[in-house]
Amino acid sequence: MDAETLVRTRRSLHAVAELVLAGPQYRASGTIRLRACPGGFGTVAEPGLRVVGAELVGRGRAVSLERTSCVALGAALGLGVGAPEGVYRDGPGVAADRPIEVDPAAARWLAHCFALGEAALRELFPTEEPVIWPEHFDLGITVDAVNYGLSPGDAFLAEPYAYVGPHERRQGEFWNAPFGAARTVHGLGGAGGLLDFLDEGRRLTVGA
Repeated sequence: MDAETLVRTRRSLHAVAELVLAGPQYRASGTIRLRACPGGFGTVAEPGLRVVGAELVGRGRAVSLERTSCVALGAALGLGVGAPEGVYRDGPGVAADRPIEVDPAAARWLAHCFALGEAALRELFPTEEPVIWPEHFDLGITVDAVNYGLSPGDAFLAEPYAYVGPHERRQGEFWNAPFGAARTVHGLGGAGGLLDFLDEGRRLTVGA
């Protein structure tokens, strides 16, 4: 798929994650945490909502994410949409009434990347619970002052990438990003490469 379609889909999904899932969940259940789930991502508490491919699923309905808005999605499911106020400053910067467009193929690719990240994080850190944070829309954990995770893309890199972000800056060839190290999912070549990259970051920071 072309880069423009991927970025448009990612930003639209980020808006849904913040305005339709995290915001209502925060007001109902007091948490902004989201989770990866088969085919996409979803809430961890009430209201029970999931994004699966190019559909929003919940309350006995499946609503298309193609050519819509977060306001329209909220109306379809009887939800008051909006960001979790006072929790963070960043976010997708998409107004609730702004048109969004989710391409099904791009949504499936981003969901696949989240699934790869989830599997790798759980294998490396089986006692940790990976979280999708609506602020940056990345899936991650923090262990011993090091962030590990999978971003579906952002202002730093437009395509999905794995990252290792020590709270204390490191020096060396591995550390190629302002926040630590990053490698694109395409460049890593799949699940094995992603796992190896995160594990190398762990080994380079253990005891450092």
